[in-house]
Amino acid sequence: MIPTRPLIALAAACFVTGCATAPAVGPDYARPDLQLPQHYLAQSTAQAADLSEWWQDFHDPQLDQLITLALAQNLDLAQASARVAQARAGLGAAQAALLPSANVNAQAARAYQSVETPLGQVLNSQPGFDRYGSAYEAGIGAGWEIDLFGGLRRGREAALAEYQASAAGAAATRLAVAAQTADTYITLRGLQARLEVARKQVRTQEGLQATLNLLLGKGLVPELQVRQVEGALAQVRSSLPVLEAAQDTAMNALDVMLGSAPGTQRAQLVAASAIPAAPVITATGTPGDLLRRRPDLIVAERRLAASNARIGVAIAEFYPKFSLSGMIGSATAISGGNLLTNDASQASAMLGLRWRLFDFGRINAQIDQARGQEAEALAAYRQSALRATADVENALTDMNQRNRQAATLEQGVQAWQQARQASFAAYQKGVVSLIEVLQADDRLLQASDLRAQAQTEAARAAVAAFKALGGGWQPAPQTESVAQR
Repeated sequence: MIPTRPLIALAAACFVTGCATAPAVGPDYARPDLQLPQHYLAQSTAQAADLSEWWQDFHDPQLDQLITLALAQNLDLAQASARVAQARAGLGAAQAALLPSANVNAQAARAYQSVETPLGQVLNSQPGFDRYGSAYEAGIGAGWEIDLFGGLRRGREAALAEYQASAAGAAATRLAVAAQTADTYITLRGLQARLEVARKQVRTQEGLQATLNLLLGKGLVPELQVRQVEGALAQVRSSLPVLEAAQDTAMNALDVMLGSAPGTQRAQLVAASAIPAAPVITATGTPGDLLRRRPDLIVAERRLAASNARIGVAIAEFYPKFSLSGMIGSATAISGGNLLTNDASQASAMLGLRWRLFDFGRINAQIDQARGQEAEALAAYRQSALRATADVENALTDMNQRNRQAATLEQGVQAWQQARQASFAAYQKGVVSLIEVLQADDRLLQASDLRAQAQTEAARAAVAAFKALGGGWQPAPQTESVAQR
């Protein structure tokens, strides 16, 4: 027990001399300088890209509506938001550890003294002894751990970095949900286009089969030709159940992405619509922009910052911990009416010391472990940056090649359309038979099916490129103002 005034003076001196803002032990964090290319191999320029709400570049109102619903209702996003709330609570606890704590306590007791114990026998021998006794006590206590060497501040730095990593993780989930919704929707529209082509093929093959059967009955065509058409018809028909099942699966997957039961959106999705045209991505930014824009890289970088701060937390265990505590209150054993009188007042103050003086071996092991975790986080961050750059390169290359494929197949479809028109004109003049016209129809439909697949894959490749570029999210400034909220 020491006097209160010296403790108050010591606390005031700590604030005046900057105990709360003194340099903390352990390494200060600096973002690693990663050597990345100046531009992507698949892009000759490095213009800054505006990727906010990238899905609107597909110019499909229904796609816009579905992604808006997914971002509002998706359950993966709900889980990510809950993780952010947990990280914010951890940050609040780390911030509160730097501040004094206080508590209020009060109690009242009523006792009946035994006269058979040694104490009771002594008291009972006194004149006017009353076996009933009462006690009243009330007080306010306060305590504060002085963060002289910065262990608590490093802990707050780690908690802040973890909170920022959690927020970036939620943004990564948001990006993944938007991209998966767009990819599934485009896949659905592609399947519906292929179904329409397949049904036309069935009708064409049925017409060809009927014509050949008539000619076979007249002995004008060989049976082999009829059987070949029957086999082709069966092959086309067999593709319908597979495409229909894939269509149902895609619609159910969209419902799940929207956080609703399968079948909820079926009424508005069952009607076929055009495959969204793949937008042209002309501005991508630089690989260095990914470090500030792609949320999964922000997660890796913030976790590196947290592991760096934990080294300081471990080093701080080498040093003593000082704490101040005090109490002011009132106590009486006479009656509750005397509780707040001057004679019933009481106070205490204490300066505490805790030092792991003979535990340095374990502290060294904890520091080594923290340094190892930081080295692992640094390697993970560098690897994530390389993989992210490779993701963009692959996505841009795939998108460019898919667009070339779609353009080539578009030319092929146009050529087959002209061939079909020429065949029909020749049929009208009696130059060729109806069989040749129907065969031209079949080849045109086969080319149309390949074109639908290419258009679908080109649009999906654009979605993958937007996702790889970290579209749809811009990071907030990483300042400690978050800790003050």
